[in-house]
Amino acid sequence: MTIEVLHEKGCSNREIARKLGIDEKAVRYRLKRLAESAEDGRSGKAFRAEGLHRVIEHWLEVESPRGANLQALYEFLVGEHGYEGSYKSVQRYVRARFAKPKLRTRRRVETPPGAQSQTDWGEFRGVRVGGEAIDLHAFHLVLSYSRQEAIVWSERADTLAWLDVHNRAFERLGGVAACNRVDNVKTAISKGAGPWGTVNPAYRAYAKTLRFHVDAARPRQPQEKGKVERRILGHRTSFDPRREAWSSLGELQGWTDEQVERSSRRRRCPVTGTSVKEAWEEERPWLGRLPDLLPEPFDLVRQRWVGRDATMHFEGRAYSVPFTLAGRFVEVRGCARTVQVWSEGKRVAEHPRVERGSSTPMRFSATSWR
Repeated sequence: MTIEVLHEKGCSNREIARKLGIDEKAVRYRLKRLAESAEDGRSGKAFRAEGLHRVIEHWLEVESPRGANLQALYEFLVGEHGYEGSYKSVQRYVRARFAKPKLRTRRRVETPPGAQSQTDWGEFRGVRVGGEAIDLHAFHLVLSYSRQEAIVWSERADTLAWLDVHNRAFERLGGVAACNRVDNVKTAISKGAGPWGTVNPAYRAYAKTLRFHVDAARPRQPQEKGKVERRILGHRTSFDPRREAWSSLGELQGWTDEQVERSSRRRRCPVTGTSVKEAWEEERPWLGRLPDLLPEPFDLVRQRWVGRDATMHFEGRAYSVPFTLAGRFVEVRGCARTVQVWSEGKRVAEHPRVERGSSTPMRFSATSWR
């Protein structure tokens, strides 16, 4: 079609070949076939998805009220029915065998590499882990440019868990995008919603440490973070963990990482036309560098004044800091097991965190917030 349009606009065969990066003979061959109205030999071949017609028909009937997503249909066929064809083959089959859906106007917004990521939770109830059914949270972080994703499982969704899954997702993606679009969960936006909301103090301090901007989507506007919403839908249809029993959360996480790897090699990036895996490799140099030691998750952050005796107070206790900080404000973070003191983006002191009214350090099991 591109050759035909350029030819109609008066471009020579040589110019068309140069623009498209192909041989001039290929241009002449295609123009000759167009002039002769030659039929494409592939048009008479059977579709690979023909054997799954009833499955596709039922899926479209169920999903049509919400708007059928062919990418989700393709991942459902791959995950549930072992379909080995391409996404394009499913797209061509649906267009040929089913009526066109109602026209829905939309505008795709693309961002430069390394500019944006999108995050959200997916909830999966009744997952069999260690012989019992538990409710799990799947944290999704998707790079908007390449569509590469990281999925991290957690039993909890509090502030400690929120920061911990961020750490593990950033490690899987190899860097941090300049801006992270989030939903209006309390661990991200503590008051209000959307661009006018107040960022959770702990999350704001965490974002400052890793040098990314927190961008909250407007409430009840899922299309503003459509890239992560689509991946959560793909997760539910393609590799839902409730179909199997798992011996541990670690086994489930390992299996999920393998499924994400396979999916990234199979899916196509709409920006580059290459696989998501290849687009991610192209985007990685544009991501912000991770520090050698990622911030330990914390659920409380405060600004404290350091007295002349080089101590400051936090949760009813006095903690020492380097004497050079006397007479200055420092940032204090209440982590799972420690109290950390930060100044000018660097950790300057660390002490065991002690429960209020107790003389023993606070105890957190790793699985309680991981």
